[in-house]
Amino acid sequence: MRVFDLFSGIGGFSLGLERAGMTTVGFCEIEKYPVSILRKHWPDVPIFNDIKRLDSHEVLQQIGQVDLICGGFPCQPFSVAGKQRGETDDRHLWPYMLRLIAEIRPRWVIAENVAGFIPMGLDSVLSSLEAEGYETQSFVIPACAVGGIHRRNRVWIVAHTQYHGLTPGQEQGGDGKAVCNNPQRQNCTEQSEGVCAAAFVANTQCTRLEGQPWSEDNARKRENAAGPSTQSRTPFFHSEGFRPLELPAQPPVCHRDDGLPNRVARLKALGNAVVPQIPELIGRAILAIEKKYS
Repeated sequence: MRVFDLFSGIGGFSLGLERAGMTTVGFCEIEKYPVSILRKHWPDVPIFNDIKRLDSHEVLQQIGQVDLICGGFPCQPFSVAGKQRGETDDRHLWPYMLRLIAEIRPRWVIAENVAGFIPMGLDSVLSSLEAEGYETQSFVIPACAVGGIHRRNRVWIVAHTQYHGLTPGQEQGGDGKAVCNNPQRQNCTEQSEGVCAAAFVANTQCTRLEGQPWSEDNARKRENAAGPSTQSRTPFFHSEGFRPLELPAQPPVCHRDDGLPNRVARLKALGNAVVPQIPELIGRAILAIEKKYS
């Protein structure tokens, strides 16, 4: 399966998806330091620069068929560390990712963002994907669920269409009904979220988050209702080849010069990166579905 990786950073998405068995055919990243990392580890993969100016026709001419588009679009508009301006923030780049999805029409889409995005923008993103003919599902998967030593809650969106490469008008067929008019989807959005204790991910058969403001207190209440903390459980997923995480010998951020080159750039890149084990987990599930129905 051929992957076009947007907002690529240092390649966390592609690292995980390639370990699942996929192939990255293109990156899109604007920051200089992450680009240098991508060129080092994927020297033969084209890197596009500014997603705002990206032409889908030129992309397809250069990299060929795209089966999956992935990307962790910038979290700053939704992060609790910022002003949480949401869609009014000029750093909100989801519309540009959506444009490429609509024009390239991959079978699969994987998107990622911070937990603060759930009450501020999740429904809008799901609805926009469904308007383009994609069926969507969202999950909350923390780093600790795949063996990390910290929580790092993130929302993951997985979308699929059986109309690969077709426009919404072509895929509607005889009835002309869009996926976003699905009553099941509408009923789901009227509910608030619960968390499945067994899988550590959002359960769409339960209630959803939209009805409740996100806060650490609410998260703690949901954990107590779900059962023992996920951090005390044995991780349900382990990938060969990943080095076990160890506690740092010193705080990761400190105000001193220790001689490491590009220290600030490294910290920023790591802070923006996804945990590769999670896209690997999702990638393996997608490939299993592809194999089952091929």
